Amino acid sequence: MMNVSIPPIRREMAEQARAYIDQLTKPPGSLGRLEDIAAELAGMTGELLPRVTPPGVLVFAADHGVAAEGVSAYPAEVTAQMVSNFANGGAAINAFSRHIGALLQVIDVGVAAPIADERVIQKKVRPGTNNFATMEAMTMSEAEQALHVGYEQAVSVIGQGGRTLIVGEMGIGNTTAASALLATLTDEPLERIVGKGSGIREERLAHKRDVIRRALLLHQPDPAKPIEWLAKIGGLEIAAMAGAMLAAAERRIPILLDGFICTVAALVARQFAPNVAEYMIAGHRSQELGHDIALRLLGKEPLLDLRMRLGEGSGAAVAFPLFVAATAMVNEMATFASAGISTGEEKGEKQA
Repeated sequence: MMNVSIPPIRREMAEQARAYIDQLTKPPGSLGRLEDIAAELAGMTGELLPRVTPPGVLVFAADHGVAAEGVSAYPAEVTAQMVSNFANGGAAINAFSRHIGALLQVIDVGVAAPIADERVIQKKVRPGTNNFATMEAMTMSEAEQALHVGYEQAVSVIGQGGRTLIVGEMGIGNTTAASALLATLTDEPLERIVGKGSGIREERLAHKRDVIRRALLLHQPDPAKPIEWLAKIGGLEIAAMAGAMLAAAERRIPILLDGFICTVAALVARQFAPNVAEYMIAGHRSQELGHDIALRLLGKEPLLDLRMRLGEGSGAAVAFPLFVAATAMVNEMATFASAGISTGEEKGEKQA
């Protein structure tokens, strides 16, 4: 069982930050959610003036045996091909990571094909999961090992100076696994949970839902037994993402969530340590069907809605400049007192 000790949020520091923000040269509340972000970051980090740069971006890659059921628009070999694209710097997450000055790492936690590239961190637990439509995705030992891979990679990138954690993923078939995990956490019907993933058509979408329905009947996965739950459904990269989030929260490092699969991984992390969610901010709302349900279960309101559905950590990377803006506000703006500006007689007013 994953054993972590996550400290409580420092709520008094968040309140102190809110009080300080109200002293800045602006009407109270006029910078909207940036003020909320700054206060949340203060509570997470325990610092009135938090630092969030550079972000650490961890992209975990793994294959899913359930892809053999024809649940994706792309063949399974695309996972390895995209890992090579990450290594060559040609994916969306590479472009966005460069733009935000991120510490980007690509980790093979379970790609079916051998990855012979020194730019990819080799942490393969096994070469893809089993087809969970017919058998358990992996052993409980393998599920725990994947969690530890993610945990250790987060510790590593934080040790290199990472001040915010962003996790992304690559794995053909992973929206199927994520949807199956989510379905066990809610009474919502599969028609509201299972989306088109990589862009499948309606008839294949119906098949994808049927595959998940049959698998859930077969395995009866129980989220209250999280290692067993992960072992039955997968995936390796989802487990690794959850492990990384647990390590970040344990070290008071804010977690900026990406889309559907990442949010399901966040729900997985919460099964191991409920207060891990206090260290999370949702970067964006994905177009993937089940994301709203996952966000609601996690109790998060996303910062952006750009109709994205790529994964890789891309939406979180695009949202990261809002963290930078929020911390610039508290670190660089003058207070009314320091600027010698009179405050309004009524809240929200400033005298000329």
